[in-house]
Amino acid sequence: MIGEFAALGAALSWTVSALLYGKALSKTEPVSANIVRLTLTSAILLAFLIATGMLGVLTSLSTSVVVLASVSGIIGLGFGDTLYMISLKMIGVARAVPVTCTYPLFNLLLVALFAGKTITWSVALGAIVIVLGIWLLSLEEERDKLNSQKKVLIKGLAVALATALLWSVSIAMMGLAVEKTPNLDGAFAINTVRVLTIGASFAVSAPIVDRGRGFLKMTRRTVATLIVGGIVALGLGWFLLTYSFIYTLEPRAVPISSATPLFSTLAAILLLHERVNVKNVMGSIMIVAGIFILFLV
Repeated sequence: MIGEFAALGAALSWTVSALLYGKALSKTEPVSANIVRLTLTSAILLAFLIATGMLGVLTSLSTSVVVLASVSGIIGLGFGDTLYMISLKMIGVARAVPVTCTYPLFNLLLVALFAGKTITWSVALGAIVIVLGIWLLSLEEERDKLNSQKKVLIKGLAVALATALLWSVSIAMMGLAVEKTPNLDGAFAINTVRVLTIGASFAVSAPIVDRGRGFLKMTRRTVATLIVGGIVALGLGWFLLTYSFIYTLEPRAVPISSATPLFSTLAAILLLHERVNVKNVMGSIMIVAGIFILFLV
């Protein structure tokens, strides 16, 4: 059960980070936000690795593991998270998060086609039920508002789906890397390599990628918000997902980690006091049901 609880912890971490990113993106642009988030978070993770005496674990990783983790970071954190922030900016947290969390279906397909892992009917059923719940959470009652912003909505949903696809590829590569170093220190080191690679890349290419130099114009509060969100999502969330691969199968851990919309709904009710419609409630129930099915496997 350790792997399943770690995957749930990842989902909770990503819920918190999504709320923080949404707040920060009201003050800056997605590309600028991702540059600041990744460069500063990677520096913090490296400092933590050195302070805890685990630098040796990092340097002992095999070349194949480093390559897998690095490419995973470029795909998932560089391209994927930039698209994620664009989708948050375009259609908001309530719609972007549920759509991006359809990545378990892409991941199930990838591991079946390329990793040679067996996907049981119960695991597939649990993933499908979770995604159906996510779809219900993404629906809104205000159809007139949706019609008035149809073009933006369609583009935002397309970007969110592209995010889900890139995340699934990134996660599959992380799973392969963890198989080669199946222990706690190795999981943390692999996650650190993943973040460091894209953080260093953005640090070097920032003036080219962000020609408006938005990463230099942020307020301290916005920077702090992005750093906290980065630590929660990249330092804690992705580590927990990586760690879960040690104790449970990837096709089982990934769908559980996609329960973020459930926590987002609960946060909206308890913390933000938002109104919740029947579709929101049914979507949350279906996500819980999907997770329950996965736990029974």
